[in-house]
Amino acid sequence: MLVPEIDHPFPRKPFNARGSKVVRCDACRLPESFCICTDIRVAEPAADFWLLMHHNEFYKPSNTGRQILQTFPGSGVSEWQRLQMQPEFETLLQQRKGSVCLVFPEAPDYKHRMITNTLELEGRPLFVIPDGTWRQARRIFRHSDYLQDLPVIEPRVLEGSGYFLRSSGPEHHLCTAEVAVALLAQMGDEVGASALMHNFKLFNERYYASKGRNLQTAAR
Repeated sequence: MLVPEIDHPFPRKPFNARGSKVVRCDACRLPESFCICTDIRVAEPAADFWLLMHHNEFYKPSNTGRQILQTFPGSGVSEWQRLQMQPEFETLLQQRKGSVCLVFPEAPDYKHRMITNTLELEGRPLFVIPDGTWRQARRIFRHSDYLQDLPVIEPRVLEGSGYFLRSSGPEHHLCTAEVAVALLAQMGDEVGASALMHNFKLFNERYYASKGRNLQTAAR
């Protein structure tokens, strides 16, 4: 077992915003008539992934971390807490010590922690991705004492982000799914990167189509 399995990683709390009345698939969170689950490609990636997710992201249908979880069944997620780790994440860090790498853009004050090649890790890499808006991800990275000793890797920027559902900040910032695609591409894992990109694009297309349908329905 690469990472702990969680039966229902996403808390079941109503999404109280525009579109909250829509009946959604529990897995992909798209409206049921636009569900992508039967078209999802599943792959065995060259690395493992764990999402350290801001609690607000658990309830957002636009969150792209779900594509990682659906594409790579061995991946996992836990809710971020500033002062302490969730038990499953703490256990994972202990079990995979030496292979864990935090994913975040480089900056001068932690340059000594940066690595450029996963060969610097011990064995199969485990990428921990702070999942949230750019501001939330930065808070997760900066304000978690238990993350401060982990090595950090910066994903190489793709040719522009394909994520158009909500802004991720500066142009060079990638959404969560794109981060995983970039990391796998850096490792030469074309199969894993291609499967995730396929699912990511499919999600974008269906989400955009569903929003158009909802707007038409509301206008009637």
